[in-house]
Amino acid sequence: MPRMVSLRKRFAELIPELAKFGVVGLVGSVVDLGGAAYLHGAVGIGPMVSKGLSIIAATVVTYLGSRFWTFRHRANQALLREGVLFAALNIVGLAIAECVIAFVTYGLDLKGSLAYNAASVAGTGLGTIFRYFSYKKWVFLAGVPGAAVAAGEAAVSGHVDVTETSETGAVLTGSAEAEYGPAWERLDPADAPRR
Repeated sequence: MPRMVSLRKRFAELIPELAKFGVVGLVGSVVDLGGAAYLHGAVGIGPMVSKGLSIIAATVVTYLGSRFWTFRHRANQALLREGVLFAALNIVGLAIAECVIAFVTYGLDLKGSLAYNAASVAGTGLGTIFRYFSYKKWVFLAGVPGAAVAAGEAAVSGHVDVTETSETGAVLTGSAEAEYGPAWERLDPADAPRR
């Protein structure tokens, strides 16, 4: 039974993040799918180029939404590193979407707008699943810096008691040192540069 309670608690904690990711993803999907349909159908640009251009625009929108809303409670890395990782993972997501479109358009020889839009939706869906898990693992890391900001906001709003003395409370209020990020990125105090 304790395992079920733990699983239920983890799922309950995941719901707000998934909801925010869904909203950002929905906006990104409108930019992506709408842009691709417009560029391919109305403007007459080829299917692969249309999808590529629309995903570039959607990537900018979803990065801003993810960094400043969905995953703002997580540790923020240096903007350049985080942006490059985000873009690289979106390129993989683009490749997933493009493979589905290429398979439907050229492999199955279905060239109608309905087939293109269905392939675009399917490819975007598969790419979104990949992106969610990869963002959490490599771009927006769980850790103290983002948690401290969220905890500070929660304390100001009265959701967290800043006088909490438990270990969990100390992490929530930002008064505890905790390790975050992959083990290979953590510095050993002995290796730290001396000034």
